[in-house]
Amino acid sequence: MIDIAVLRSDPERVRENIRKKFQDKKLPLVDEALALDEKKRALQTEGDALRASRNALSKQIGLLMREKKAEEAERVKAQVNADAQRLSDIERESDEVSARLKAVMMRIPNFISDQTPVGRDDSENVERRRFLEPAVPAFEVPYHVDILESLAGIDLDSARRTSGQGFYYLTGDVARLHSAVLAYARDFMIGKGFIYCIPPFMIRSDVVSGVMSFEEMDGMMYKIEGEDLYLIGTSEHSMIGRFMNTTLDENKLPLTLTSYSPCFRKEKGAHGLEERGIYRIHQFEKQEMIVICKPEESELWYDRMWNYTVELFVSMGIPVRTLECCSGDLADLKYRSVDVEAWSPRQKRYFEVGSCSNLTDAQARRLGIRYKGAKGSAYAHTLNNTVVAPPRMLIAFLENHLQADGSVEIPQVLRPYMGGQEKIVPRK
Repeated sequence: MIDIAVLRSDPERVRENIRKKFQDKKLPLVDEALALDEKKRALQTEGDALRASRNALSKQIGLLMREKKAEEAERVKAQVNADAQRLSDIERESDEVSARLKAVMMRIPNFISDQTPVGRDDSENVERRRFLEPAVPAFEVPYHVDILESLAGIDLDSARRTSGQGFYYLTGDVARLHSAVLAYARDFMIGKGFIYCIPPFMIRSDVVSGVMSFEEMDGMMYKIEGEDLYLIGTSEHSMIGRFMNTTLDENKLPLTLTSYSPCFRKEKGAHGLEERGIYRIHQFEKQEMIVICKPEESELWYDRMWNYTVELFVSMGIPVRTLECCSGDLADLKYRSVDVEAWSPRQKRYFEVGSCSNLTDAQARRLGIRYKGAKGSAYAHTLNNTVVAPPRMLIAFLENHLQADGSVEIPQVLRPYMGGQEKIVPRK
């Protein structure tokens, strides 16, 4: 949510930002917000005047009563009662206008960075850097589900019977590898000075509306029937919500946190072959990183965070590249975002395995996250980044470490988490 003061002083800047995101249908929100803001301030002015008048008239009544001017005092009392009724109406109307204004402001997208390329969708994202040389082996790389089945590592049929499409059982060495990657990512981030957390996996609606736009909520979140609770789509949701309506000590910033959680997503829409299997699923696990910092530090942390993800993948021998997300590919709260994509030898292309985002103060305004220091208080900046999400990452891992005999080599950094195991061999 942007600052209402910016909207008042420079509405054209807000409109231009909306146009850059190709959301012209939201342009009327600017005038609607300005009208509601003007109405709210007019009600506030009238209410302040009535309160001042009430105080003055109350003193006048006392004076008239002491002077035994009862009839005149009654007339003043009648005026006080009328003003009180009007003040009650103003307060009720002001609450209604404030709620409508907040709803409109929450639909206006955050300002994008000057470094964000302007484009309509993810096809116009811009490649920034590559890390490790992508390679295609001399042998044919099978579809990832076929690799998993050859390793006796997945059971999709049973998952369909118990849970439906978009779920899976991981088994044996593959399940152990999945856990090993998460444990390694956890320790990797602790080594970078991040505090490890396990958050709640369900959050209330006021947290959901604070961390994401309404469009994202509808497309992602599962609601618990009969309760004001949603299953989280990523631990960022509950991790940022942890600081809702709090004022942090400036001297304790930045907060650098890394969190584990299962994630639950609707994943609406039809998908092609390569996005089936364990690529696009309703339930998965993830290691995340969260930073809450002062505004002047957020771009520094943005660069550090995506670099940590790159470093993690490179340490496991997986080639990756970074893409700067264009304006049309940014969710409404994002100021800037970079996707980390891993190399797929089978597809001979990169695919997304993580995303790093700087949301500036957009989430903090919605959730009321401030910090206080010598110069007063201000809204904090929030950032989030995927450390690793093993189901999707496993595809890149299996393809890049697959050997000609069908075995999968375990990189040195993961062997301590696999009991010293050096490879996973086919079982059938």
